[in-house]
Amino acid sequence: MKVLLAAARHDYGDKSRGLSNEYYNLFLPLERVVDSVVLFDFMEQFQSQGRERMNHDLLEMVKRERPDVAIIVLHTDQVMPEVIDEVNRHTITVGYFFDDMWRVNFSRFWAKHFTWVTTSDVNGVRKFRQAGFSNTIFLPFACNHRIFVKKDLPKLYDVTFVGQYHPHRAWLLNQLKRAGIKAQIWGYKWGNGRLDQDAMVDVFNQSRINLNFSNCVSWDARYLLSSPNAVKDTLRALVKRDVKTHEQIKGRHFEINACGGFQLSYYVEGLERCYAIGEEMALYADPDDLVEKIRYYLKDEDERETVARRGYERTLTEHTMEKRFQQLLTEIRLHLIQ
Repeated sequence: MKVLLAAARHDYGDKSRGLSNEYYNLFLPLERVVDSVVLFDFMEQFQSQGRERMNHDLLEMVKRERPDVAIIVLHTDQVMPEVIDEVNRHTITVGYFFDDMWRVNFSRFWAKHFTWVTTSDVNGVRKFRQAGFSNTIFLPFACNHRIFVKKDLPKLYDVTFVGQYHPHRAWLLNQLKRAGIKAQIWGYKWGNGRLDQDAMVDVFNQSRINLNFSNCVSWDARYLLSSPNAVKDTLRALVKRDVKTHEQIKGRHFEINACGGFQLSYYVEGLERCYAIGEEMALYADPDDLVEKIRYYLKDEDERETVARRGYERTLTEHTMEKRFQQLLTEIRLHLIQ
């Protein structure tokens, strides 16, 4: 099988930010699953050639390469709807959606232009069907287990967080600091800056506790009352279209576990379908519980390591991107023969 993947090679199309999640977790795993993968970096083309030329080149590549399936990872409106419609005349199209649970208007608009669309929302297939779409495949996040790997490294950090800056994340980390817990922090717009891929994997391995924080709008009263900016930022977010008002399972849930790291995360509906809570991953309910859980797991090394090992084993068994793509392509084949 031959697949064309239209996705950004670099993070948000910015070379200075390094290779993208799409490259690491979509393109590279696809290379392992199918006979041939062609990458069309539409963001680079869009930035260097403009929208019209990029769309022309995308269609020409489809005609020239004649893929069995074209998987397109949209950002905003770089790809024209009419071009997707034309691509449908030449191959099966898949709109790969990351954030359909909060980009509702966006995903519903585009769903009618693809042969298939994916949803990472545990309730996504039902929601799309209620909106009149029957072309949806449930495809939750996972990770590239050949990049996110377990290493024999010493534990250098008690508590770490890796992820881009968000006001609520900063508030949570400040709550930890007030409780006497100092977390090491890396990510876009934090003081320590971003980690490259290899360094991030090392940190997941070297941390006793890896924190996983949401970047969703928070309604925690203590956060909203913590500063005028907290209220202002939340209200500003609400007036935007398709704001992140719903929690979602993200790739980070699987990446930390694939490294054999112990993970302390927020709750998301459906997470219990991926991991046994308390046995393969730990959750916190609120800032006070977060402090309590950190103190507990720092003291109990045996339990911490047992949870990390079980989460690691579950990830390799069920939650790799190679398995996700096998599932996706199998489902498409089954519909073709019906």
